[in-house]
Amino acid sequence: MALSIHPHWENLLQEAFEAPYFQQLIGFVKSAYGSNRCYPPGKLIFNAFDLCPPEQTKVVILGQDPYHGPGQAHGLCFSVPEGVSHPPSLVNIFKELEKDIGIPYPKRGDLTPWAQQGVLLLNATLTVQAHSAGSHQNKGWETFTDHVIQTLSQRFQGIVFLLWGGYAKQKSKWIDPQKHKVFTAGHPSPLSANRGYWFGNGHFSKTNDYLTATGKAPIDWAL
Repeated sequence: MALSIHPHWENLLQEAFEAPYFQQLIGFVKSAYGSNRCYPPGKLIFNAFDLCPPEQTKVVILGQDPYHGPGQAHGLCFSVPEGVSHPPSLVNIFKELEKDIGIPYPKRGDLTPWAQQGVLLLNATLTVQAHSAGSHQNKGWETFTDHVIQTLSQRFQGIVFLLWGGYAKQKSKWIDPQKHKVFTAGHPSPLSANRGYWFGNGHFSKTNDYLTATGKAPIDWAL
């Protein structure tokens, strides 16, 4: 399998790509994909980066793992291809979207239009073995995506980081709050959302208010 990424990201992250841990990671990924069914498809591992070049990134939403069921993962956190049933976390994201800014619950679960407007839909771990959540954690992906977050924080200004859940909140240590805006909430999964940690966070309207206040075009969250 061949791994490729948007050339602007390739230039920005050259240091990471040349690091020994990343070479070991790619060896692991190629071996895993060669011996097991893994997600997302190889050509979509860097889909979030390909759809959202660094200089266009206005918002970062951080997930943890790709979905591990057939046909779900396509390289964008929380997103599923058109025609695929919405997983529970995505259902709650859409319910909050409707409550926050009045957008009717979308029929499609494909968040590609968000990515194309500058929303980096980044999972901390970019690959997973089928039906085995967390199976590719602690192999190097987290080091890589931490580097991505830190690089965006250092090289750019005025990005909104949406950190949902305890795992995502840990990434705030890589973000300079003097240069960027960080919003945190519970994870949209039913366990967290139903305990009062998700609904009512208002992150979609707060994000657009911040972008507008800093002279950037707001995100059209409608799908």
